[in-house]
Formats: sequence, C-alpha cells, structure tokens
Amino acid sequence: MANVAVIPPDNRTIPSYNRVEPGSNQLAPASYPDVGPLPSVDANAVATEWVNAFNKALSAEDPSVVKGLFGQICCWRDQLGLSWDYHSLYGPERIVSFLKSAPKGSRVMSIQIDDSNATRKPTVAPIDFKGEIRGVASFLTVETPAFRGRGYVRIVAVSLHNGNKWKAFTLFTAMHELKGYEETIGKNRPQGVEHGGKLERKNWQERRTAMENYEGELEPTVLIIGAGQGGLTSAARLQQLQLPTLIIDKNPRVGDNWRNRYLTRNQNNIPIWYDHLPYLPFPPNWPIFTPKDKLAEWFESYARVMELNVWTSTTLTNAKWDEEKRQWTVTLNRQKPDGGTEARTLHPRHIVQATGHSGEMKMPSIKGMDGFKGDLLCHSSQFKGAQHLSEGQKKRAIVVGCCNSGHDIAQDFYEHGYDVTIIQRSSTYVFSSKNGLDVLLAGLYVEGGPETEDADLMFMSVPNAMLKRMHQDATAEISKRDEALLTGLAKAGFKLDDGPDDAGFFMKYFQRGGGYYLDVGCSQLIIDGKIKVKQGQEIEEVKPNGLLFADGELLEADEIIFATGYENMRGTARKIFGDELAERVKDVWGFDQEGELRTMWRRTGHPGFWFFGGNLALCRYYSRMLALQIKAIEEGIMKYEDP
Repeated sequence: MANVAVIPPDNRTIPSYNRVEPGSNQLAPASYPDVGPLPSVDANAVATEWVNAFNKALSAEDPSVVKGLFGQICCWRDQLGLSWDYHSLYGPERIVSFLKSAPKGSRVMSIQIDDSNATRKPTVAPIDFKGEIRGVASFLTVETPAFRGRGYVRIVAVSLHNGNKWKAFTLFTAMHELKGYEETIGKNRPQGVEHGGKLERKNWQERRTAMENYEGELEPTVLIIGAGQGGLTSAARLQQLQLPTLIIDKNPRVGDNWRNRYLTRNQNNIPIWYDHLPYLPFPPNWPIFTPKDKLAEWFESYARVMELNVWTSTTLTNAKWDEEKRQWTVTLNRQKPDGGTEARTLHPRHIVQATGHSGEMKMPSIKGMDGFKGDLLCHSSQFKGAQHLSEGQKKRAIVVGCCNSGHDIAQDFYEHGYDVTIIQRSSTYVFSSKNGLDVLLAGLYVEGGPETEDADLMFMSVPNAMLKRMHQDATAEISKRDEALLTGLAKAGFKLDDGPDDAGFFMKYFQRGGGYYLDVGCSQLIIDGKIKVKQGQEIEEVKPNGLLFADGELLEADEIIFATGYENMRGTARKIFGDELAERVKDVWGFDQEGELRTMWRRTGHPGFWFFGGNLALCRYYSRMLALQIKAIEEGIMKYEDP
C-alpha cells in the first residue's frame, strides 16, 4: 500500500475528473495483499491470537516488534489515538517509524476484542468489494492512559515462503471518550428535577432561558457560526461534554439553510439510514429520502429537544484573538425574539466555523454580464425556484454547470414548462440513485443493518487509499447496472467520466467536493431531448439576450443560472474574520500527504479556531472528534501545540 502521490503543480495538466483542491494531493489506490486460500478457521481464535500478540508487542520497549504483526501491504489508520491528529500509516516501516518518533511511544496501551453484540464479534469477512479476498474482521476496544476508544481490525492469511501467516491488513483505532469526562448520557444522564426544599429555586424553564440567553456573567466556551448540520451536531456533542456552547446564524429560523433552497431540492438524495443525527435518530416512520422543508423542521426540533443554545438573526460584527489569554473577544449583533436588537460582547475560547464544507459562491466574471436584459441571472445558491408560467407563456432557461445543483435546477425549469439547455464544459460522473446507493451503502446503511455507530466505525476503518481501490470495483458495478442510462446520455452528447482513477462518487466528493450527479430523473430528460445539452464550449460573452459561445453559437435565454460551485471554506473565514486569520489557517478539503482530509474537524493552524462541515453522516461522526479535542484542551489534557 503506497503513500499518496503529490499532484503536478498545475491542475490544468490533468483531466478534469482527476483534479484536486489546490495544494492537496492525489491519492494512489492501494493494492490488495497476496492472500492464500482461506481455510476453515475459528475467527475468534485468530483474532484473539493476533490481539494478544499485538498487546505484547506494544508493551515491548522496541516499537519495531510491532512490524511483524502487519503484512507488507497494510495500514494503521488512527483518529486521536496515537496523537492529537488523524493519521493513515501505510506499510509496516511507516508504522514503526511513527511509533519511534512519538515522544512517549504509542499512547495506545492495549486493545481487546469487542464482542458486545453480534455485529462486533470476530467473523470471517471479505476485505475487498467483490468478496473474493477474505480474512478475519473484529471490532475492538482501545485503552490509553487518558481515554477509551474503539477500533476495527482486518487480519489476512498472508502467503509467505514458509506458509501462511496471519497479519493485519488494516487496523483502525479512534478515541471515543475521555476518562473522567464522559458524555452526560445513559447512566450519566442529568437528574433533571431536584427534589426536596430549596430557597429561590429556579424551575427548568427559568434555567433554560438564562442559559440560552447567556444572562448575567454566563459565557459560552465555544461559539459556533452556522446552525446547519455541522453547527447542530457539534453543539450537541460539546454540550454533552458540559462545554457551554452558543450557535449563531444569520437566518431567522434554525433550518433556513434548507428551507430557503429552491423548491424541488431534496436532502442531497441520500437515504435516511446514512443521515441520522447523533443522540436523536429519525423516527421509524420517516421517509427514505427527506424533503428539504421536512429536514428543516427536523433541524429546528432537534435544536429544541437537545436544548441547544441558538441565536438566530444574529451576525458576528467583530472578532479579536488574545494570544496570551487564549480567548476571543467577539461582538454579536442580535435580533431578539421580541423584535428588538442588542449588541453583545462575549469571550469564547473557541470558534467553530460551521458554514458548510464549501465557501463563498464561485461566480464567474464574464464580459457583458451587467448588460443582460433577461429576467434573471444569478448563482445557483441564489435561485429560489422556477416561475409558474401562465397558459401559453414561453420562457427559455440556461443552466451553466452539470453537477447536482445544475441538474436539479434544469429539471425544475423543465417541470415548470421552460425550454431548457444545460451547459457542460468538461465531464461529469453520473450514477442513478437506486443502483448507486444500493451498491455504495450495501450492508452498512440499510434497513435492518448494523447500529449507526457500528456502521460508521466500519466505514471509517477503511483507509482512503483502500476505499479508493474498493470503489474502483464498486464504480464498475454501478456502471454495469446503469448501462442503459449511461449509453443514452452519451448518445445525447453528454460527456461522462468515472471519477478520479475510475473510483466514482466518494472520491470525487473527498478530492474536490463536486463533479458528480446522483441521478433522480434529470438524466432521462436529457436522454429524451427534453433538456438540451451544450457540451465542451466556453462562454465568450453574456449578450443582452443570452450567451455567446466560443464556437460562435448564441443561445437565447430569459433566465441564466450559474451552478458553478463554491470557493474554499478558507475564503469564508477571510470574509468573516479578516486576512490575519485567513493567512494563518490552512486550506480545507482534499487529501493531505497521508490521505486524510485536510484541516476539517482538526486543528487549523490558528489556536481556538476550527472548521467544521460535510454531509450529515460526516457531521454525525466527526462532531464527536471535534468535541473531544476541544474538551481535552479545556481540561488541560491536550495543548494546541501537542503533536
């Protein structure tokens, strides 16, 4: 399993489907190990023998002893266990090197088999997508001096000259809870009502109002900007660790980031089993795909039920970091529920920018834009939905961009009677909702599947280089099932790709945050000629009545929507906090040199400042990781500068 390769300095020298976020790395697909035929085995015995040997190796003074327990093709992926960061250590030499370089050796003292339910017990399982290579897999518990963790190991019978030996192919370890600072859930849940006599007692509503408004001398330890899935999930985790947290959002209501989207937009067309929020999963009668307004209502209910402190209609007007005190001084402009306004100055020790994993809208600057005489020219983020045309009324629309938003908007225009053309400048990875999700989420996020936390652990346990290799096969299977759809699109002049190194959806999402369409109906409209395609031509000029292309064609339009994506999240930080912070933090998204996502959910380069975003599943999982880092800093267990 090789390290990731650094991309060429000029992104334009590679095909668009292999492009990456500026400054990030290409991720080379991993290889599968040379595994002999799997005999009939006792999975529990194999896992127990390997775990015992691993624990013995950890206790040895020489970390190189660990090397013999891993195959030559292997990876130890760790999240806050070996250090206060995320690592993917590929190959036994890299694992040993990392352990030797750690100031106090491995923080992981021991691991044990977790057989607390049927899913977690050691079992014979495939390690590849096709199920052709099998090994032994087991959930683990992880022990360190400061925290308890969870893990997952895949052990294979590696072919050697003297027979097969059981070696680890992948090992995953992750922090789960800090000792002495466990979440206030289950047996640690709060009392709620205090019994007995007490002078000047305040009831729950009075206490709740005081905390929500940070009355008197109350101060939040953490200020979160944005009340979407990132802000809500991270606030929920932080408050269960008893860290006072305040969310602010410029919108009037929680959920408006979904409520205000164009009318036909669903929750990214991902099924319910992948999208549960922490602590409060969707009820059993919830629809498989959540309409945007229903999701907005759920967000608002979630904030109330989880007792999250949210100030809507609130903006940050000033923020200054005190390096010596390690705290912020922020000024907030808040519109209160009674209609009045107030300016509040607070002193949080941490700010989490949860404004979405993308940044500001990426709107091209094209000659003639100011001279357009049609009804509408805007970015997709500003689009509120197609108009209802009166009988006999004709309107023409052009949508520039062919990812999820571009297709959804084009379909919305068509369904409202417009003549629609979609502009595709390069290529797009397209897969159908039914076939794609059946393949990608199979066995994990399905009705009757594993518990959500177990599914998350299994998904996270696959290092991204191995995920890329597995998804090469998964993408080929999806394309096989979608053959008629893809053939029809190609005949319609729509240019297709299979994602980075033919690894499809997840790799495009992780590598560049876009470039794909999860088809929910628009592709058939393109195949049938109901939505026209203009492919491979750059826009030369915006004319008063439409768009002029490099090939000389003029497409007339009444409305033009640019579904051209978003800038890096760092640009939003610059807009909110200024140049000083923006120059200090690192770019967000895309792979680092170990194949982990850059800067998101981890230290940014500026103490007391964090980026947080992603889809609902990523927010659910990494909200715990973010909260644990902040809690460790606040309790003196971790220093920001620690490795």
